Amino acid sequence: MTGSPPIHINTRIRENAENLAAALEHHMLKNFAPDARKELRLFSAGEAAELLGISSSFLRKLHFDGRIADVFTTSGGRRHYSVANLNAIRAVLDNTAKTQGSYLKGRRPGENVQVLSFLNFKGGSGKTTSAIHAAQRFALKGYRVLAVDIDPQASLTTLFGYQPEVDFLHSGSIYDAIRYEDPLPFSSIIQKTYFTGLDLAPGGLILQEFEHETPTALRNNLQPPFFSRMATALQEVEANYDIIVFDCPPQLGYLTMSALCASTGVLITVVPNMLDVASMSQFLQMSADLLDVVSNAGARMDFDFLRFLINRYEPSDGPQQQVVAFLRQLFDKEVMVAPMLKSTAISDAGLTQQTIYEVERSAFHRSTYDRAIESLNSVNDEIESLVQQAWGRH
Repeated sequence: MTGSPPIHINTRIRENAENLAAALEHHMLKNFAPDARKELRLFSAGEAAELLGISSSFLRKLHFDGRIADVFTTSGGRRHYSVANLNAIRAVLDNTAKTQGSYLKGRRPGENVQVLSFLNFKGGSGKTTSAIHAAQRFALKGYRVLAVDIDPQASLTTLFGYQPEVDFLHSGSIYDAIRYEDPLPFSSIIQKTYFTGLDLAPGGLILQEFEHETPTALRNNLQPPFFSRMATALQEVEANYDIIVFDCPPQLGYLTMSALCASTGVLITVVPNMLDVASMSQFLQMSADLLDVVSNAGARMDFDFLRFLINRYEPSDGPQQQVVAFLRQLFDKEVMVAPMLKSTAISDAGLTQQTIYEVERSAFHRSTYDRAIESLNSVNDEIESLVQQAWGRH
C-alpha cells in the first residue's frame, strides 16, 4: 500500500496564499464597496464633551449661546459631531481661554515633533492595536498625526481600509521614501485618511527589500546610512505634524533600527506572561548591542522617554498579576500605570477592520465596550501626558 504523495511545499504554500488572498478580497468586497474608502462615524454629545475636556452641560450652553456652529442633529434633537466640528469648537474655546493652548494642545514654535515607536520582538503583543488606537486618540484630541507603517505585513495600513498587497505592492509605500536608489519625497507617499487630522505613510511587502539592500548599501557606504534614512526623509514633512507614530515590524531589523533612530519616545508592548517576558529580555539585550553599534556610527540616541506598555491584561488572572508586579518592581516608573486590557470588543472590532474608536457603542454589549474604551483612553491619555512633558508642559 502506498502512502500519500509528497507535498511540494512551495506549490502548496502558493496555493494557500492564492486561496487566502481571494477569500480576503471577497471579505473586503462584502464589507466595503469596491471603490469605497472607510468613513469615520460621528460622535455623540457625551463623547464630544469628553474629547473636548468639558462637561456636556457646558457644550449645550455653547450651542445655546450661539458661540459655536450648528452640527448634525437627529430628528429627536440629539447632536452628533464630526472630528472637524470638534476641532472648530477647540479653536473657539482656546480663543477665550485664560491660558492659550488649554484646548489646542499641539506643539508650538520651538518644540520638536514627537516621534513614538511601538515595538516588540514577538508578533501578537498588541503592537499594531496599541499604535493605531494611540494615533486615532491623538487625532480625536486635535493633534496633527502621521501614522507610519514600517511592518512589511502592513496590518496598520489594512486597518485604514487599504489592501496593501494590491494598493502598495510595487509603489506608494514608505519604502519609496527610504530606498537607496532614487528615493521619493516623503510627501509623495502620504495618504490622507478618513480620520480628520490623521495621515498615513503605508507599509507593504516591498519593505522587505530595505532589509535585503542595506548590507550592500553599508558595504558601498551609501549615504545617508540606514539608521538615519528615516529621520532624514521625515524632515521634509515633520513641520506638518505634532506627533508621528511608528508601527514597527516584530523583529529587530534595519527598519526597526531606522525608526528607533528617528524616535523621541519608545513604547515596548509586553504581554504579561513569563514566556513573553523572557522573549523581551532577549529583545532588550539584542537592542542594546545593536544600538551601541549605530550610536558609535553616529546615530542620535537621545530619547524623551521609554515605557513598557502592559498589553492584553486580564486583571482576574493571578499569574498575570504576578508578572506585572515583577515588571513594576524591576522597571518602576518605566512601566505605564494604565494597562491595556484584553477585550473581546477590540478583537471583535478587528473582524471588520475597525478600531474601538470607530465602532458604535450600540454594536457591543455596553459594559464590554465601556471597559475597553476606558482602558484605551487611560493608556493613550497617559502617553499624551508624556508627550506634553517632553514639550516642557505639565
